[in-house]
Amino acid sequence: MLKVNVINQSLNPMPFYATEGAAGMDLYANNEEVIILGPGERSLIPTGIHIELPSGYEAQVRPRSGLAVRNGVTVLNAPGTIDSDYRGEIKVPLVNLGQEDFTILRGERIAQMVVAKYERISWQAAEALSDTHRGEGGFGHTGKN
Repeated sequence: MLKVNVINQSLNPMPFYATEGAAGMDLYANNEEVIILGPGERSLIPTGIHIELPSGYEAQVRPRSGLAVRNGVTVLNAPGTIDSDYRGEIKVPLVNLGQEDFTILRGERIAQMVVAKYERISWQAAEALSDTHRGEGGFGHTGKN
């Protein structure tokens, strides 16, 4: 298991895996005052969490499905990426796509975080790319009969 340094400056629990098969860990709101997101409004929600990822890893901040389905609240730039060299507080940009106000209290589970390994690349200029069955088809192309 990868060990990652973390500083928790909130009163909330450290992010943790809720089940054996969970890929993501919940992030909790660490706002001092109640935040009310009206329909169409967005806000940057603090978590109090700072992490030190090793090079070659990122943390992805994703919506919580329950908030999205029940309230229309989602992560604005989903998935948001936290780079391995970022040391600031993790903050979550939430947006209310629902039709009613949504209240965010300290301790509310607002998003989930998935840590993933990635590869860096270097571009190699080419005159042509290899052919595939799909070719240049996109934006629903594979779903057409």
